[in-house]
Amino acid sequence: MFMFFFLVVALAVVVAAVTLAVVGGGESAPLPEAAPERFDDPLPPDRPVGRADVESLRFPLTLRGYRMADVDDALGRLGAEIAERDARIADLEAALAGAYAAGARRDDRDQGAQQ
Repeated sequence: MFMFFFLVVALAVVVAAVTLAVVGGGESAPLPEAAPERFDDPLPPDRPVGRADVESLRFPLTLRGYRMADVDDALGRLGAEIAERDARIADLEAALAGAYAAGARRDDRDQGAQQ
């Protein structure tokens, strides 16, 4: 009989402790919401992204992996820079081809004038 009363009292103490923990004891406000871990974009805003920047890129983990918005932002930035570099390379290759063509025409004219 003594064991039964001991278990009832222990159960009441546990229920009271859990209730006070959930309610907060009534003396203070509930805990503020924790700010989620946000992605601090380490990609340099003032220069082109390099290989080391991409290799050091780390995303914060969430419950199911990575935050999609953070990954999408980083991939969008990398895609835009790659497209910009591709356009710049195409412009430089066109200018180089034009320079070669102009040089070849000048060489042809110089050879024709010498004959």
